[in-house]
Amino acid sequence: MNFLQNYNHIKNTRFKSFEFALNEAKKRNHKTLVETGVARGKIKFFFFPKINWKDGMSTMIFSDYTKYVSGHLFTCDIESKNINNAKKFCKKNKEFISFIVDDSLNFLNNFKYPIDFLYLDSLDGQFEGASEHQLKEIKFAIKNLKKDSLVLLDDKGAKTNLSIDFMLKNNFKIINETNEQVLLTYC
Repeated sequence: MNFLQNYNHIKNTRFKSFEFALNEAKKRNHKTLVETGVARGKIKFFFFPKINWKDGMSTMIFSDYTKYVSGHLFTCDIESKNINNAKKFCKKNKEFISFIVDDSLNFLNNFKYPIDFLYLDSLDGQFEGASEHQLKEIKFAIKNLKKDSLVLLDDKGAKTNLSIDFMLKNNFKIINETNEQVLLTYC
């Protein structure tokens, strides 16, 4: 998976976590990825979106992974401008991605396919209610997970505490943890 090295940037503090998670996904033959909260980049001069390495650029990494394994990425964001930016970043892999403008709770509640790999990154960690929101996301998504599914939680800390507590009580175990993210598997 040489494409991963394209994301090994000094400012990408999430790189090692993404690398570990996607290598684990490949070992498990995971092909269906679901992401809440797209990589939106940052706006530079003249309103052009630019890569924001501090965010990790998850949608780009996941789209490259799904192309590599002939899989599919379903990515959801409540803001159409964020979706449009992510589409620009991922245009070379567009046939491997479904972009959905929706609230992540509604999206996950109505999602009908099995999920191999789930990445929860909607609402930034500093927003009030982000922890409760992420907990609701995993409660809606659990019906689509199977034994050996992976769930990667972003913004470790106050945002993830409720989710991790719920997941550990419901047949998940932590298999990797960094300063920013926690990777769990469904047992």
